[in-house]
Amino acid sequence: MAHLLHIDSSAAPSGSVSREVATTFRSAWEQEHASGTVTHLDLAKSPIPHLTPAGISARSKTADRMTPEESAAAALQNRLVSELRAADAYLFSVPMYNWSVPSPFKAWLDQILIAGRTTAFGDEPESVKGRPATVIVSAGGGYGPGTPREGWDFATPYLRQVLGEGLGLDVHTIQVELTMAHHSPAMAGLRDLADTNRANAHSDAEKRARLLAQEIGR
Repeated sequence: MAHLLHIDSSAAPSGSVSREVATTFRSAWEQEHASGTVTHLDLAKSPIPHLTPAGISARSKTADRMTPEESAAAALQNRLVSELRAADAYLFSVPMYNWSVPSPFKAWLDQILIAGRTTAFGDEPESVKGRPATVIVSAGGGYGPGTPREGWDFATPYLRQVLGEGLGLDVHTIQVELTMAHHSPAMAGLRDLADTNRANAHSDAEKRARLLAQEIGR
């Protein structure tokens, strides 16, 4: 059975475009993989604690030498790494906040990216190198070539680097921009373009999910 790890990182429980496009992916995936399993981690409802000094020091100690704080931190990291390792494919929905990624998603990354264990730089025993990841990145404005804020998108290149090079995942990015067009009077002239962009993101998500489900199910 194919196993999908789905992580939502939007702080908005409703009205989130990144969640909406991820739902389209999930629906198509589950239609193709009725017998598959999904682990869903909603970082708004169940935020991951930020990495602590105990979490860092625990990585270089055996269990019998850990303090209670280190043992608790190690248990959290072990659980998250186990969830990561158990998946055949990954779905990450990540809205751009202040031109970067939401801090809860960064906290999750800091807990699971462990040199010598999960990173893609050598023969790490718990590497997920080569597994497919779909990353849905939403943004309120437009940041492409020729736009007034070209170069302000620090989320997309970071995600491609940390997930692709750091974890070694095969990253496919779906971007949906101009999500604030229907909420901002200043962006009224961009609403048709925003609707097209959003529809294309949903279409891309559905196609990607079906293709991956078919490939993994072979």
